[in-house]
Amino acid sequence: MAKSWSNKDERQYEKIKESVQERGKSSSRAKEIAARTVNKQRRIEGRTPSPITQGSGNPNTSLESRTKQEIYNRAKDLKIPQRSKMSKAELIEAVRNSS
Repeated sequence: MAKSWSNKDERQYEKIKESVQERGKSSSRAKEIAARTVNKQRRIEGRTPSPITQGSGNPNTSLESRTKQEIYNRAKDLKIPQRSKMSKAELIEAVRNSS
């Protein structure tokens, strides 16, 4: 869990995590869902450094449906060179070719 979370955020995380586990999801998946939920709420409330997501988007959605920033973050994780100069379409192609 992030250091910048309030006590309320931590309680919300634990409650969501337990609820997801009760529905049969694995512990790691429950932690991911709970963290994403808390972080989304923090973004909505303006309690994060940047309103732009720091992640690479939902892995279950197509690259085309993600934002350019999310695809860029994925390209950064993959260490794709010259990514800052690429358009969204070029980033998508580069990410697909590197996977």
